[in-house]
Amino acid sequence: MSSTSSDNSPPKKGDGSNHRSGRSAARLAAVQALYQMDVAQTDLDDVIDEFVQHRLGQEVEGALYHEAEQPHFDDVVRGVVREQRDIDTRINEALAKGWVLARLDSTLRATLRAGTYEIQRCKDVPAKAIINEYVDVAHAFFEGDEPGVVNAVLDRLAHALRPQEFGQTEA
Repeated sequence: MSSTSSDNSPPKKGDGSNHRSGRSAARLAAVQALYQMDVAQTDLDDVIDEFVQHRLGQEVEGALYHEAEQPHFDDVVRGVVREQRDIDTRINEALAKGWVLARLDSTLRATLRAGTYEIQRCKDVPAKAIINEYVDVAHAFFEGDEPGVVNAVLDRLAHALRPQEFGQTEA
């Protein structure tokens, strides 16, 4: 699962993403913030402050950061950090045999972590909507199989964590 194209900047102007909702923009920004924390070992409060003060709703180096629902951005980033051990365990269990989270691209890890957090904690949003949103986020960064990986892993987790949404009974 090597990435074919991992570009961790936000989508460029004119790419058709201007319709992105505040919550969708918050998800994209959360993945970028989690990526930055993972790769640059940036402190949680520092990265949130940077995004809120200098990125959300701004243009940075020709890239447009859409206006994001700041409370959702904050909840996802802080929630992933707070629950990362549990989230990582769940993702590792949902990955295809032979794959481990630590071997995945940092952006893919951030996307899976954010999506898993939302499936676990944001019960007011249908699991299928969360999955679709994070598949869209993956498409913003990857041209290969990674969006399919996001779909498969989050779908497995959603079926396990929210069986009632899929017409199943809880195990």
